[in-house]
Amino acid sequence: MYTQEPLQSPNLTPEQYRQKMQRRKEVQEQRLAQASTEKGLIIVHTGNGKGKTTAALGMVLRSLGHGYRVAIVQFIKGAWEPAEKASLQHWTSTANGEAPQLEFHAMGEGFTWETQNRERDIEKAQAAWAKALEFITNPEFRLVLLDEINVALKLGYLNIQEILPGLEQKPTNSHLILTGRGAPAELIERADLVTEMTLVKHPFREQGIKAQPGVEF
Repeated sequence: MYTQEPLQSPNLTPEQYRQKMQRRKEVQEQRLAQASTEKGLIIVHTGNGKGKTTAALGMVLRSLGHGYRVAIVQFIKGAWEPAEKASLQHWTSTANGEAPQLEFHAMGEGFTWETQNRERDIEKAQAAWAKALEFITNPEFRLVLLDEINVALKLGYLNIQEILPGLEQKPTNSHLILTGRGAPAELIERADLVTEMTLVKHPFREQGIKAQPGVEF
């Protein structure tokens, strides 16, 4: 059974606990005072665990809440209408001729074992990258999510040596998120923030429970 160590020893007296939290507060305040730099980040979500796209969509919602323009390009998904696209329709609609706050492009054709056409998969991935570059280089977009691009890189549909220079074209204050398992070492080295999702348990493998709406899609 998976267990987690307690965050705080239960044996501390109230005064010891207060002193410990006071020291922690001082350390945190010092770190915050020193962290004065603000810059656009290259963020990578990778690993075999679930939640990479979900975490990225959380950042998308935050950015939309701040009124920033956001673009999402999905490199693998696209054979079906993603539920996340439906839930974000409020921001993809336009009014009075104004540009939408969110651009959402699902440009893949599904999982590679479904398409079974490597040349077409490569073509679709490269078209998605061309579309992504339009948003990456556009200073109007504060956040660009490249969903499952790491999978396209892992499968050789895209070349990391072509992707890295493209990432460097982003404006100073814009953020990029690249998701998908198997992120190449060169991308991890370049990124400012990398999170690896670790698989601990999965209902499909252990219980034969199929993918379900609202959880997987």
